[in-house]
Formats: sequence, structure tokens, C-alpha cells
Amino acid sequence: MPKAAAVDEHDPEQPELPMAAPPSAAAAEARDAGPRPSAHRPWWARLLGQLMAPWVSLTIEPKSPKEHIAEEWHGRPVCYVLEDYGLSNALILERACLESGLPSPLQPLPGDPLGRKRAYVALSRRNAGALAPAGPPSAKTHSGSLARLLDAHRVDPDLDVQLVPVSIFVGRAPDRSSGWFSVLFSENWTLVGRFRRLLAIALNGRHTMVRFSPPVSLRGIVSEGQNEGLEPERTVRKLSRVLRTHFRRIRAAVIGPDLSTRRMLIDRVLAADPVKEAIADQARRDSGDSAEAWKKAHAMAYEIAADYSHPVVRSASFLLTPVWNRIYRGVLVHHLDKLKQDAPGFEVVYVPCHRSHLDYLLLSYLLYTKGIVPPHIAAGANLNLPVVGTILRKGGAFFLRRSIRGSALYSAVFSEYVAQLVAGGYSIEYFIEGGRSRTGRLLPPKGGMLVMTVRGFLRQPTRPVLFQPVYIGYEKLMEGTSYLDELSGKPKEKESIWQLLWGIPKVLRSNFGQVVVNFGESIKLNDLLSEHAPEWDGRPVDEDDKPQWLSDTVDALAEKIQINVNRAADVNPINLLALALLSTPKHAMGEADLLAQIALSKTLLAELPYSDRVTVTPHTPQEIVAHGEEINVLERIAHPLGDVLGVDGEDKAVLLSYFRNNVLHLFTAASWIACCFQHNRRMSLAGVLRLGRSVYPFLQAELFLPWNEDEFSQRLARTVDVFVREGLLERVSEDDGGILARNAGQTDEVFRLRAIGHSLQQAFERYYIAISVLVKNGPGTMSAGELESLCQLAAQRLSLLYAPAAPEFFDKTLFRGFIQKLRELKLVWPDSQGKLAFDQRLDTWAKDAKVILGRELRHTIEKISPEMAVKPAAPESARAD
Repeated sequence: MPKAAAVDEHDPEQPELPMAAPPSAAAAEARDAGPRPSAHRPWWARLLGQLMAPWVSLTIEPKSPKEHIAEEWHGRPVCYVLEDYGLSNALILERACLESGLPSPLQPLPGDPLGRKRAYVALSRRNAGALAPAGPPSAKTHSGSLARLLDAHRVDPDLDVQLVPVSIFVGRAPDRSSGWFSVLFSENWTLVGRFRRLLAIALNGRHTMVRFSPPVSLRGIVSEGQNEGLEPERTVRKLSRVLRTHFRRIRAAVIGPDLSTRRMLIDRVLAADPVKEAIADQARRDSGDSAEAWKKAHAMAYEIAADYSHPVVRSASFLLTPVWNRIYRGVLVHHLDKLKQDAPGFEVVYVPCHRSHLDYLLLSYLLYTKGIVPPHIAAGANLNLPVVGTILRKGGAFFLRRSIRGSALYSAVFSEYVAQLVAGGYSIEYFIEGGRSRTGRLLPPKGGMLVMTVRGFLRQPTRPVLFQPVYIGYEKLMEGTSYLDELSGKPKEKESIWQLLWGIPKVLRSNFGQVVVNFGESIKLNDLLSEHAPEWDGRPVDEDDKPQWLSDTVDALAEKIQINVNRAADVNPINLLALALLSTPKHAMGEADLLAQIALSKTLLAELPYSDRVTVTPHTPQEIVAHGEEINVLERIAHPLGDVLGVDGEDKAVLLSYFRNNVLHLFTAASWIACCFQHNRRMSLAGVLRLGRSVYPFLQAELFLPWNEDEFSQRLARTVDVFVREGLLERVSEDDGGILARNAGQTDEVFRLRAIGHSLQQAFERYYIAISVLVKNGPGTMSAGELESLCQLAAQRLSLLYAPAAPEFFDKTLFRGFIQKLRELKLVWPDSQGKLAFDQRLDTWAKDAKVILGRELRHTIEKISPEMAVKPAAPESARAD
């Protein structure tokens, strides 16, 4: 049960609901007597229950409700509380209790304090008319039965009843046999009459959800009211308000907030002060009247706003179920139960990684079928296609132009729309990477939507915000071919309705393997503000205010989201195959070597867990290889000395690098140690740790790693222990913290060590390219942008001279991140002309590179590092010297 402190900020006297204290002697006697047997149900309940049984199938949450009731409470009487009264609700509750082994609600409590020969109460009553239309609940401020139950506790000091809130939803999980008509009678916020409830059960009763909440102690409620000197009527009113708020939170989490119409939401956006000011500014710029500017703002708002339709969402779920079953071999979901525990009472913002257009549909579909309202999704305006855009809009999508710079009016309208969503309790979804990753790595986050969300909360901090990172892992991508074209230099194709229609048959004929959706550790905005903005006192922050801590808070939030996405990664068979095969020049291995390499990767994941939310395929190496052959990722070449397994063609290898990059961060420590022994047979443990600490800030920024330098050093030390145990390294001396050595020659152990270090080796090569270009051109000769361009040219040249590298090897974004980190660490800095200056500390990097990189590769990098075409003239003082 949520705490009452978050119920109503306008009523500071509302109490928290206390949990039950240890049982009294009377409760112990009742416990020995056992629960009220369901076998003695009233005859009418048995008869009506049998009549309703074929029409109703229950999903009970949690799966074992009795676990909510602690052992020492088992002897206490149980009274259930429903949101509203109805015969169908009573029968559904009674059946759920029977299936869960809980006391029956249709048997009286000891002494029958309710005077109704039952053990449940309701906060409101349905309209009694058989054909009554939907209407508001009764104007009564509290339940009379609840008041009598509290009075009984005041009279009998030994009475201590557990009050268990129970939420019932009819029509939550449609299947392929569900019809359109049943959508009209699915669960919503309207309190319906008996006739509509009867139709709802007939059409949707097989998809009924019953959610039990943890119990609260009525003895504690009464004692707290007496201690505060409250009148009995005030105590029962407070308890009723707390219970109603609890039920509203559960209902909002399951079916969504009580949605206003699109028109009403747009009216609120246009009536907001920031938008009215932007309209006035637009009118002045256009030298026209304010009516024209208002029309522009109105058109922008309609272009942006979602038009959520529950029937459309339900119907889409009917259509998507057979699609998922056809194109996927399964969709696995992990850690959703933790979100269900955290979400009630929070404005939830879903922030998944973005790898496919299917991300939008998949996450919303899964949330809906798991009993959580689908979020409003920020989608690119490129998806606002004819017909498709309308369907997406009615599914909760709101559209954002790719660039809003230069349009103050559009920016104001969109920001206000997001603020209204946050204030209204709508769950939201957006991708902070800005676009789909073409390389499989998480992209550097863009803070635009995060800033709007945080500002929307700060402006009206009435409902706490919870950010929910989500990792989505595929075995095969729908957009794989287009990604390959874009990585090879072709321009991105513009989306069109015809392109979509022509692509549907091909998608439906394809098998995209298995998909895994992992929910990461959630992030509470209030906790982050307490850490990064301790001076914020909880009061609203005006839209025009720009506190200094806001930027730092958003940056910290963006980084934490990406870190938590990575901490919820899934390792599937294709990830493991890609890690192994791409480490060889021809992307091929003997079968025995491939099996051993996969086994090593699984050992590292098992013995050095990255986080408790990382999931790993349970398949054996042999099963993984067989799966790769089955979905045409691997090609087997028979040979008398042993079969060879490889990747057919360079294009497939590039696509396979995508899946290696999904999980690259999980092997950072192991890969770094392996890099240290690529060109060194012996190294001290102290040397490995020192070099690791030196390079870690750059790896952390690039791969969104969760540790600080000390924690990374500890992980390196633990990884060394695993390598020694696996025979990849041996300790030859205990001096200087221990001397480590690898085998000499080309043994199997050396081969496995080289393979595990290959992916990180390329990152260090990229770092050395940037340092080499800097040193070769000298300080004060180029800007950060010029350095990025020269580094990209050098990396492309190196890729042509040696074996083709991963597509991100010459990605300018990665060079930009490395240069930015150099600036943060004060290893380089801009001079008065905007050119990068540095000192002799970069020599340390050059020396470290000699330890990690081979002599030939270092020489090649230094040779191909380009120089600026025209260097600036040296200052007078330099010429005088």
C-alpha cells in the first residue's frame, strides 16, 4: 500500500498506513483455529460462481498473494476492500481467494462487526439501474461498512483485522479470438452499471486480472487516530481517501491515466504562459496580428499531440500477436516485476536503447499485455506518414521534428506539451540517443527530451518522476540491409508509405530469432536532484529560471540512464558467436576452437557478473553453434582435419559486428588484460592495473561503464584470477605484486587470449591515432573539429592497409568523445585562438602505447597520421628563439 504522505499535498494531516504489529493472544487463538473455510460458502455464491465460471478466467497478481501476509499475521482476521461494490466483483474476489488459499470474503469476520455476514467492504457502489449509463460515484465521503469496522476496533481492543486492498480489472489481455465489439466493454475509468458490467464479463471475462496489495493494520489506523485526537469520522474519511488514492494509482498503472481528449490537452498547452509569450513574440516577428500567430501555434500543437484511443490500442494488440508469433521465435521479458513494484505513484518515463523501428511497437505491446498502460511515445516526424501516422498517433505517439532550432514558437509548444504530459501523470517513452544505432553501441545521449522532462517536473513538482531504462536485444535486425548500406557510405533512405507497404511481405516471411527485453534499474529523479542539486528546496522553478545545477543534473541523468541500460544487457547466441568469429582475420575458426572460445566467454560472464540484471543465454556452446547455422549466421566448411565455421562474406561480418558491439562493455576488463599480453609475454600485475587506470576514463566514456577507477582495478584483479585458473596466464613471481606470463608460441591458450582482446585492441588503436595526429602537428595548430576529421582519415587509411575493421573504427563520433575526454582531464585545452594546446604529459600515452601496440602498427599509425595542409605562422616570440 503506498504511503499516505504522497496522497494529497493539500491535506497534510493524512496518515501513513501502518503495517500490522505482532499478533495479540486473541489473534494467536484465531490463528490456531485456522482460516475461514471456503467450503461453507453461501448457496447463492456457489450457484452463481458455477454459472460465471465458464465466462471468467483469472490472472492473479502477485502469483502467491499469501506471501504478502507475513507468517505472524496468519491468525488475524482478513477483510478485503474493493474500489466499488458489485455482485460480479464479490464473486470474482471469492474465486480468487479460493484459488490463492486465502480466507473467503463471503464468510463473516469474528463477531461479524460489519453486520453483513461477509468479510469485504467497498468504497463506492455501482448504479443500481439495470440499464443505467455510466455515471460518477456516490457523493458519500466514506464507506459506512468501513466506519463500522473501525468502530468495532475501538470497542474490542483485542480485535486486529488486516485490510487487504484488491483491484479487479475485466478485459486486460486480449487474444487472437477477441473481437472488436469486446473492446467497447474493456476496463476503463468509467463506473458502469450492471448491464454494461454483464456484457464486459461475457465478452472479456476470460481476461480478468485480480491484484492483491499488501495488507494494512486497522488496529494501527485506530491507534494513530486516537493518538492524534481525531474524531472517528475524520479517521474513516482519511482512510477512505488513502484507499481511493491507492486504487487510482493501481488503475493508472494498469490502464493508464484518466485521459483527457486531445483537444482539451492542446487547449491547456496554448493557454500556458510560456506559449502565450512565444505567440506574442511570433506575432511581433511576423509583423502581423496575434490571431495568425495563434493559428500557427495551434497547427503545431495538432501536429505534435497524440490522440490516444483505447479501442485502437486493443485492436493493435490483436493484430500484433500473430505478427510477433510469426517473425520471432519468442519474446522474453526480465525484471518487469521490479518495475511493477516501483511504478505506482510515479510518472514513469521509459528510456530504452534504440536499435530498430520495432522498438516502438514491441515495448508498448509488451507493457500492455503485461498489465501496464502503454506510454506516450516521442516519435520522429519522419514516421508521421499517411495512415500510419494516424494509427501511431492513436496508439500514443506524439511527433517531434528532427530539428527545432530556429523556431522558438515550435520549441515552446513542444516543451509545454511535454510538461503537460508530465504534470498529467502520463507515462512517456523516448530514445535519448536521438536515432537508431547503426553500429550496435549505445550512442552519446542527447539531452533535449530529458531537459524538457526535468523542467516540466520542476515547474510542477506534484508527482515524482521515475526513469526506466530498457535494454532490447535482437538476434537479427529488420533494418540490417539498410544499416549495411548506410555504413558503406550510402545516404539514409527517406521513409515512405510505399516503402513500408512493400516491406511488410518480406518481414512476414522472415525469421528474426528471439528478442529479449530487460528492464534495468530505475532512476528516481528526486534522488538524483538530492545528489546534484542539494540547493533545490522542492518549490516550483519558473520556466524562465536557469539554475546552474540543471545542466549538470541532466548530464548525470543521461549518463546514468545509459549505464543502467548497459547493466541490463542480454547475451544471446549471436552475440557470443560474433565475439569469437570477428577476432580472426578471415572471420573463421575450427569448430573446437569456436566452442572453446564461447565457453570462455560464458565462464567470464558467470564468474565475473557485470550486474544482477544481465541475462545470458542458457544454451551450451554446441547448441549455440547449431543455432547459428540454423538461422544462417554461420557457414560450415567440411575438412578432413576438422570442420571450419565462419561468416560467409564481408557484408555478414559487418552486420555481425553490430551484435558484438551490443555486449562489448561486458568484457572490458577481460579484453584489457588480453590486450596487455598481445605483444608482451610477461607483465607485472601492478603494471596491468596502472595501465588500466590510465585508459579507463576513456573506456568508461565510450562504453558507459559503471565503475570508478578503483572498482575497475579490483575487477581487473579478479579477472586475472579467472585467467590464471583457466590456464590463459600463470603467476611466475610474487614480486612487484606478482609477475604474470602467457604461454610462448601459438598455443590454444594464446589464441583464446588474443581473441578475447581483439575488440578492445581497436579502441586503443583509435586512441593512439588521435594522440599521434596531435603530436605530429604540434600544439596550437588545429581545432577539435579539425582533429576529428584528420583522425577519421587516418583510421580509414589504416583500415584499408590492414584487415577491415569494425564500422565504428573510423566513426567521427567516437573520436569526438575521446577528444572531449582529453579536454575534461586537462590533457589538452583550447588556446586563445580556439586551437588545441597540450604539454609533455601526452608523452606518457605514447609510452603506454608502446606496451600495448606492436612496433609495426605503431610505425604505420605514425606514418599515416596526416598533417594540416597549412600550419599557422609561429608567433614572434617563437621565431625569435
